[in-house]
Amino acid sequence: MNAPIRMLTVADSDSYVKWGAALLARAPEDWEKSLLVVATPVLPSAEQLTAALAGVGSRVGQPLIVDLSALAVRVAELQPDVVMLSVRGPLVKVLLRAIIGVTPQRPVIVTGLPGISVPASRKAIGHRMQSDLFVLHSRREIREYAALAEAMGIEQRFGLATLPFLPRRDPSRGQDGDVIFAAQAKVPWGKPDRLALLSWLAESARRHPYRRVVIKVRAARGERQTHTERYGYADLIAKLDPPAPHNLVVAGGAMADHLAGAAALVTISSTAAIEAIALDMPVLVVDDFGVSDQLINTVFESSGLFGNSGDVVEGRFKRPAPGWLDDNYFHAVEHDDWVSSIEQLLVLREAGQLVLAKQKHGTFGGVFRRAWDRKRALGRFDRSLAGGIAFIVVAPVRWTWKVAHRLRRKLAASA
Repeated sequence: MNAPIRMLTVADSDSYVKWGAALLARAPEDWEKSLLVVATPVLPSAEQLTAALAGVGSRVGQPLIVDLSALAVRVAELQPDVVMLSVRGPLVKVLLRAIIGVTPQRPVIVTGLPGISVPASRKAIGHRMQSDLFVLHSRREIREYAALAEAMGIEQRFGLATLPFLPRRDPSRGQDGDVIFAAQAKVPWGKPDRLALLSWLAESARRHPYRRVVIKVRAARGERQTHTERYGYADLIAKLDPPAPHNLVVAGGAMADHLAGAAALVTISSTAAIEAIALDMPVLVVDDFGVSDQLINTVFESSGLFGNSGDVVEGRFKRPAPGWLDDNYFHAVEHDDWVSSIEQLLVLREAGQLVLAKQKHGTFGGVFRRAWDRKRALGRFDRSLAGGIAFIVVAPVRWTWKVAHRLRRKLAASA
């Protein structure tokens, strides 16, 4: 192609904005790059956007916030060669339906996942099966997702990209500083587990009064994030008995800013562990709640990073096993192939050989199903009559089905 390649990234939640903007910034310098944020119920606040764009905003520009119809208009105006859908799974096919056909030649569609993606997920593949390229971040992820896609009968092309927001090691960084706990919305899920975790962090803060223990959260009160959080740490900390020490604090902002002044990181399974390793910082992955797919921490098996509540309290942090690194997020950058994969797809596009895959999963119901998909993904930002009707009809049915499914699981477990 003689003209510069035009790449548009469309993002929704805070974590997808962070990932999509960072990956866009890693695209070749001679590409024309633009970023949009689509309005959904998880629309980031101004503070979350600032944190998500920390370090890359100057390279991708300040994003416009658009609704679904304005997105289609914007795509028609920009006529991008590549559209990267950096959005939650259920929104991918909704956006695809909105943008396919609005330009004379359809763009190459790229999707991906914003952090640790092990174990491979059937839903993640099913939602993104119409994409031309699915970007992942380690050899292990590529291997596991490719095997699962084959088992599902889906032909999917995967691209390897180093996690784009990994910081660079600063040899001058000292060893004194905060201990950061990377909070997550989904794990641990239950209130008792969260209170237990808080109590360990509080005791660590008491035993080490010279340093802060910072619970780094993704969202302040009233802000939304990629996954719903039932029990926020800012609320739970007031329930501790004995009360939390002064050096146990809850803070938001960009993870990179917190890590810049940190001595160590504690997590259950956050991608922040990978960021900390990139800074040569010790890490502790807490395994008191188990190691399972549900806790999203099986990726750390054989890493040497697991520890328990006693390690949290005493401040015994770990270093990763060298053999684990190359297969898990720390391959050499020259092995990344996502850009070359896009360029190969652009050649197919020019030759008229780029075919959009058929959506095999979640299509039953035709027009009514598409209306429900749109309403489910966009919430109050979908103002269509069809979406409103679909919500009234489908929501009670889905709620009844979920309750019945939980009851069946409980009965099966007790049998």
